Amino acid sequence: MRRQKTEDRRQRFSTYEGLQKNIRNLKTPEIEVWKNQYPDKDYTIVLDIPEFTCICPKTGLPDFATIKIEYLPAAYCVELKSFKLYTIFYRKIGIFHEHLTNKILDDFVKASGPRWAKITSQFNPRGGIITTVIREYKDDQDN
Repeated sequence: MRRQKTEDRRQRFSTYEGLQKNIRNLKTPEIEVWKNQYPDKDYTIVLDIPEFTCICPKTGLPDFATIKIEYLPAAYCVELKSFKLYTIFYRKIGIFHEHLTNKILDDFVKASGPRWAKITSQFNPRGGIITTVIREYKDDQDN
C-alpha cells in the first residue's frame, strides 16, 4: 500500500517527466541582443543570476540555483531585460539540472553568437548533494 501511495504521488508530481525527451525543442522566450560597438576588442561580460528557480521533474518541487554566464561578445551583446524574462520562464518548467544548463547555453549562443561562453549552474542542496553543471562554448566548435 505504501508503494502505491508513492507511485500515486510520483504520477501527480512528475507531469514534467515527458518533457525531458524533447528538451532541445522546448519553446523559450526570445533572448534579444544589441549591436556591440567594440567587436574588435576582447572583453568578458559576466551575468550572475543568484535567484534562479525551476522545477524538479521527479518531485514537482522547486529547485533553486545560482547561474553564472561568462561570455566574450562578438557582434552582439545580450539585452538584459529579455534575458531576465527568459530565465523567469523556467520557474514553471520541470527540467533536469544538466538539461537546463545545456538548453540555456544553446539558446544564449544562438541569440548572441559569442566568441566564447561558459555557463556554471550551481544548485542548492537536494538530499545533501550540491549539483554544479558547467559547459563551455567556443565559436570554432560544433555544439
